[in-house]
Amino acid sequence: MKIIGLLLILIASVSCYDSERKCADYKTGSYYSETVIDDIMYTSKFTRSDTLQIETYKDHVDSTKVRWINDCEVIFKTINPKNMAERKDIHLKILTTTDTSYTFEYSYVGKVIKQKGTAYRLSH
Repeated sequence: MKIIGLLLILIASVSCYDSERKCADYKTGSYYSETVIDDIMYTSKFTRSDTLQIETYKDHVDSTKVRWINDCEVIFKTINPKNMAERKDIHLKILTTTDTSYTFEYSYVGKVIKQKGTAYRLSH
């Protein structure tokens, strides 16, 4: 019975372990990102400053205003939207970080459906 009790304590303590996210390390810099949607890989490159992100996707360049909610969550607002979809703000949350990358989820603000991806640091 003691072994079962110790085993349960061990499992409980291990399951509570949460790796430290270093989100602030990714607020600025240049990145390459990958997102899979419906089994299709989408890639883009972007450079982010404290207030601006410039992203290139298939030779199309978008500029967005950056507003950090906290170290791990940010809102993007397209500067010159060309259609209704670009007028919608995007909420991104950093889920995990490593020394060279972070995983994230994002969605339109207020929407439940989220997509996930990974961004890899190109430079600071």
